[in-house]
Amino acid sequence: MEKTGCAVVGGGPAGMMLGLLLARAGVRVTVLEKHADFLRDFRGDTVHPSTIRLIDELGLGQEFRRLPQSRLKNVAFPVPGGPPVTMGDFDALPPPYNYIAMMPQWDFLNFLGAAAAEEPGFTLLMSHTATGLVRNGGRVRGIRFRTPDGTQGELLADLVVATDGRHSVLRTEAGLAPKEFPVPFDTWWFRLPRNPSEAGEVAGLVPAFGPGEALLALFRNDYYQMGYLAAKGTDARIRAEGVEGFRRRVAALRPDLADRVDAIRSLDDLHWLDVRLNRLHRWYINGMLCIGDAAHAMSPAGGVGINLAIQDAAAAAESLAPALLRGHVTTADLKKVERRRRLPTVIVQTAQRVMQRAIFGPIMSGKRTKVPAAALFVARRVPAVRTIIPRFIAFGPRPEHAPAFARRAEPRPQPQP
Repeated sequence: MEKTGCAVVGGGPAGMMLGLLLARAGVRVTVLEKHADFLRDFRGDTVHPSTIRLIDELGLGQEFRRLPQSRLKNVAFPVPGGPPVTMGDFDALPPPYNYIAMMPQWDFLNFLGAAAAEEPGFTLLMSHTATGLVRNGGRVRGIRFRTPDGTQGELLADLVVATDGRHSVLRTEAGLAPKEFPVPFDTWWFRLPRNPSEAGEVAGLVPAFGPGEALLALFRNDYYQMGYLAAKGTDARIRAEGVEGFRRRVAALRPDLADRVDAIRSLDDLHWLDVRLNRLHRWYINGMLCIGDAAHAMSPAGGVGINLAIQDAAAAAESLAPALLRGHVTTADLKKVERRRRLPTVIVQTAQRVMQRAIFGPIMSGKRTKVPAAALFVARRVPAVRTIIPRFIAFGPRPEHAPAFARRAEPRPQPQP
């Protein structure tokens, strides 16, 4: 039976970052990912300044910036009869952390995986699905898993970390149930073509609102990444209307894009996100810790979920690496991680709940079809808001730094032959 220091279940941003950081500390760490690759669309394409700074501290900044990406520098809301009002201007933040990087998540995960693979104690097991926990003496001692050919196996570990998302199997197996907060909407992601001649900064974000619905457009290099928002429980009705009905919804909200809605070939092109907002009262049991979405699912408002999860990973690595190197992690060690990361989670989720009540709730109920006038007035007249909001989104409360043991100097440029 195999044995590792830390078994990380879930190869998303939190799991891959935690694996990289612990491996750099000299911990034997094994990350298990149930899919055969990372090629899954619309799984969170935002890399915020807090994460970019962490990557720089790891000595990986040059390589990261060579990845295909675009830069989101502002969030603008439409105003009838006038120009859009900028609610968040990331460009006002001090460089080089004055933008949100937009890139396919699979590129980001492959990037983290390649960096982690350079560490001798790191192992990534693809197509390994965690099915349960190994317990002994009142403590989690490892995990059970299944491979695609049906082979069952066990991996023993000094610590198990669940980073397997909002539908965490290990969280359920551990008997941990999150407190759910009401969310008034779900999101359907899809793409529309973007012509090279069309105006709009690459990665700019422009929303449109209608009675009971909203549409977000993220400008990418050669396409628009679209997010359609409607009241929770609407998916069955959208499916019943068929693709023509959905095309009409999009064209009504964005008449300027009506000429390309045929690019939505079928409803299979829609990626439905059952939006959740929840958090665990306790993030751990003896021998197991939950972080990221397994501990706190976030609304897509602000796109902060991925980056909050990465901050969890940084805090967990710094706190737990010494205990893992000793070969014994206590519940006090796990509680320390939860205590550090709980307050930032509560603050961000509270902000998201306020946004839901003030903006998304009234829009989804059909009571409002635009951003409240008071919010637009403040955005226009109070310049500080244009930096406070972006800084909150960009870094959040209590942003983490890379642990000292994980830092590397940037490689020096090689002389040209």
